This record gives sequence, structure tokens and C-alpha cells, in this order.
Amino acid sequence: MLNRKVNRGIILAAGDGDRLGSLTAIRPKVLLPVQGKPLIWYPIEAMAAAGVSDIAIVVGYLGDSVIEALGNGDGFGVRLQYVYNPDYLGGNAVSVSKARAWAAGEPFVLCMGDHMIEPGIVSHLLQWSPIAETLCVDFAPADWLDFAEATKVVVDSSGYITHIGKELACWDGLDTGVFLLTEKFLDAIDELFPRLGTDVEISDVIRLLVSRGHHFDTCDVSGCFWADVDTKEDLKRVTA
Repeated sequence: MLNRKVNRGIILAAGDGDRLGSLTAIRPKVLLPVQGKPLIWYPIEAMAAAGVSDIAIVVGYLGDSVIEALGNGDGFGVRLQYVYNPDYLGGNAVSVSKARAWAAGEPFVLCMGDHMIEPGIVSHLLQWSPIAETLCVDFAPADWLDFAEATKVVVDSSGYITHIGKELACWDGLDTGVFLLTEKFLDAIDELFPRLGTDVEISDVIRLLVSRGHHFDTCDVSGCFWADVDTKEDLKRVTA
């Protein structure tokens, strides 16, 4: 039975997609067509399938195009609202923090607007995870994924994250960009602002929490399809 206590979701769609060159000159990356539909449709549909009914889309670069394309969410069976991040060239945790008022202290699912994910990932997360900081991790990633660019995680015997980062030489799984988060995560972002300014990344927040002894859980989604689309090479992989 799905955990219906979580009905809020946040999708990050603020970045300028500069690594895709001319493809994002006049269109935001999240609206690029991938297998017949805009990239951002995948996380929206995954949340909708899991019963997440209220979704905030954090926009920045060419944000009006995203709003025009998605509307109020009726086409997905959800309610979409939009939050503007003027610091969209900064770290991705900044976009999360911009939706703090909208989250209103409730737990929320977080997805990346530039990740293809199959609908079952969010459903699995809410079915099996407690209401606590949790990252969906692929412990058996497909060999076609770009391991060099992926964020890696190391977990302990209980499945809690001990290390996270792109640079890890030894790791247990890959960060899929799907999270279950609470206000504790937002508080940690606020703590990092004085030191890192608008360069705060989600991985920085996880490292801070872990360093203080907070458990950051993982949900095993091995076997589920997902893909991070950052470059033209990534785009070719998911459209081949």
C-alpha cells in the first residue's frame, strides 16, 4: 500500500542547460523532446502515478516557456505551481530552498526536471521508505550510463549514506536524483548559505547532515530505468 502521507513534490527545472549548446539556446533543457515527450514529463508522471498531487516546479532560465508548456497540471491529473529561482546559475540546492514556503513544513518528493525516470521509482520510494531523508539509489547501474559524470554514494550495512560525490573512486551505487525530504534538509541548506552562497549543491547538504550523525537513508531502485540528461551524448543514449 502506498504511503499517502506525502502529497507534495518539487521538480527542479531552473538550469540553463549550457552543456547542450545550441539545443537550449531558445528552449529550456527540460522541454527537449525525449522519446516523444518533453523531458520534464517523466518526473511529473512518476509523481502523479504515486499519488503526489501537488507539485511545485522551480523555474529560472526561460521559465515562462516551462509554465506555458505545462500549465496548471490538469493534463497530468495534478496541481502544478511555479516557484522562480533568480539564482538559477548557482547550485541545485538553491532551487530546493526557493520552494521552502510552498512546502509549508510538509515532507516532499524531490525530482530533477532533466532526469528520465520510470513511474515506478517514486511509487517504490513512497511504499518502502519512512518519512525521513531518503535517496533512491541504483546499486546495479546499466553499463551505458555515464559513470564519470554520475554522483556516487557509499552506504553502510544499514543502507545509510556515508559518502557522496562525483569524484568517489570506490562506491556502492549511483544517485538517481529522486529523494524523499523533510524540513531538516531545508534547514541544512540555510546553514550552508553563509559559507557557500549560491553554490550550494544537494550533495553538500547530504554531506553536512551525514557529518553530524543524521541518518540519510537509501531506497534501492536497482532495475528501474532512469537517466540524467546533461549533454548531447546523454541525449543520444536515451533517444537511440
